[in-house]
Amino acid sequence: MIEVQGLSKVFGATTVVDDLSLRVEVGETLALLGTSGSGKTTTLKMLNRLIEPSAGKIFLNGEEVHRLPLEQMRRRMGYVIQDVGLFPHYTIAENIAVVPRLLKWPEARIQARIQLLLERLGLAPDFFLSRYPHELSGGQQQRVGIARALAAEPPVLLMDEPFSALDPITRQELRRDFRELEAFQQQTVVLVTHDVMEAFELADRICLLDQGQMQQMGSPRELLFQPTNDFVRNFFAAQRLGLAYRVLTVDDLQELDDTPPPADRQQIEFSATMPLQEVLDQLLAPGSTGRVGVNNAGQWFSPAQLTQTAAAFLQNAF
Repeated sequence: MIEVQGLSKVFGATTVVDDLSLRVEVGETLALLGTSGSGKTTTLKMLNRLIEPSAGKIFLNGEEVHRLPLEQMRRRMGYVIQDVGLFPHYTIAENIAVVPRLLKWPEARIQARIQLLLERLGLAPDFFLSRYPHELSGGQQQRVGIARALAAEPPVLLMDEPFSALDPITRQELRRDFRELEAFQQQTVVLVTHDVMEAFELADRICLLDQGQMQQMGSPRELLFQPTNDFVRNFFAAQRLGLAYRVLTVDDLQELDDTPPPADRQQIEFSATMPLQEVLDQLLAPGSTGRVGVNNAGQWFSPAQLTQTAAAFLQNAF
């Protein structure tokens, strides 16, 4: 768990972060979202003491971080950055092992951890262990950077726009894989991003910042359908429909049909918590003509009903 109380940072006459307070629970992912200059990266760096705050307190599992030795505190926070920062003269195995070796883990434990992380991140250990960073693609390097940050099992993971330098297809693939990673689901994660869709895909809650001040903090659904001011409303305006598909689920579908679907339709069952976007992707996949979805209660629905539901929610929200 990480908690921030009254955090501020002033550079000269400019207040970059202004009296920010928030709390991230164990196992929760919080996205710091905002335009360039909103204070999100400065906030992240203050959490790791790369920048010292002008005012305020930061607590890690109830301990004030400024009372902890700097080395000890940083070993409890994994850090992933946009430029990866792998050591070019180290193999992939050596890069991932850096912090566990500093902590004097037994070598057998280190090797087992490296193998596990590479497998979970889709990198075949036999192929990648002895490779060097320059032999990997950008997406593969980013996966190794994530593995290195997770290697010593830190309770908190800080991520500063980790996917923004990748091409759109690789970025989407890596976000999906990362979201499904068990270690990610169990950790306290603070993610900095300017990508709205990324925040909606990965975060349990979003803190939307503007000029160093929190505009709203809540679930993606709350920020989209219950904006607290015009800034929040306008921030998501251009992507409202796409975001609605991300936050609405099968359970939100309206006017479902209790009668059996036509016999010529292929039925695909979806759980109540499945986002409408994932449902739509499957129903409209190539070669899927005639598919319909079925919910847990056996009621069926078509792609058109997904569209109508998203539109109705947006109409009621604004």
